[in-house]
Amino acid sequence: MNESEKSPAETGLEVRSYFVRGRNALVTRADFGELYVDYYLHQGQHGYQHEPSHDELFKQALAAITLHCASRPWNESSAWTIHLREPLLNLFVAGDNRLSTVVGQLFTEDVRADAPQIFIADVVRGGEDARRSAVDFAGNDLFRAVEHYYVQSEQRLGRFFANGPEDFVFISAQPQCDLSWLENLDAEAVALLDEKEQLGLLEQRFYRWECGCTQERMMAVLASVMRSDPEGLFGDDPVVRISCPRCGARHKITREALEAYVGAGESGT
Repeated sequence: MNESEKSPAETGLEVRSYFVRGRNALVTRADFGELYVDYYLHQGQHGYQHEPSHDELFKQALAAITLHCASRPWNESSAWTIHLREPLLNLFVAGDNRLSTVVGQLFTEDVRADAPQIFIADVVRGGEDARRSAVDFAGNDLFRAVEHYYVQSEQRLGRFFANGPEDFVFISAQPQCDLSWLENLDAEAVALLDEKEQLGLLEQRFYRWECGCTQERMMAVLASVMRSDPEGLFGDDPVVRISCPRCGARHKITREALEAYVGAGESGT
């Protein structure tokens, strides 16, 4: 079901995967309190915050992609872009099994009000080319949106349940799954899963909040503009501010540093 390689990380949020014997279903579950703390610390470090209702939607998406990634092969990474109309915002979340990292950001500015609600999934496995799929969905429950994506694009059933405010369970159908059982599961049955079903522990994975954005990467983004229109980029300000689109981290780039970066690149070509 998954490759036998070990995770490169053994600290962070623990996600456990179980096989449900006799049902042919995979269970991934975790308590996300620790990861959510890291997310809020990241906000505080970079001086931004979102409305609580928006944060709840983002945290749903972050939990969903983490549990999804934990059910997937070790050499796979996924990124989801989700456009919501009510409330009007865009969500981005990503998980990389090779690095054992998850990250994300939400956007409320410059979001198209006339665009349909859409769920876009980009998947990369090993050295293969990226695969993209997109599905429309209704409502603003992110767990239900992912379930719809599973049916439409993964061609199988996947269901999310909450055992508590930050304790979530994802159950996905495997070959020859007892679909009637999975379709009829409710929150009460999932809470008693350990007692009512035979669960075999498959593995433990650990995920941490990490983007990897750096000053150098941000300068690489700005380099082409710097070459063509430095005055338009900086004006009279010696510093330009840029936010990472993956995690929202705010970086300050000085004109002097960017000039040196561009100059070093041109002298090396």
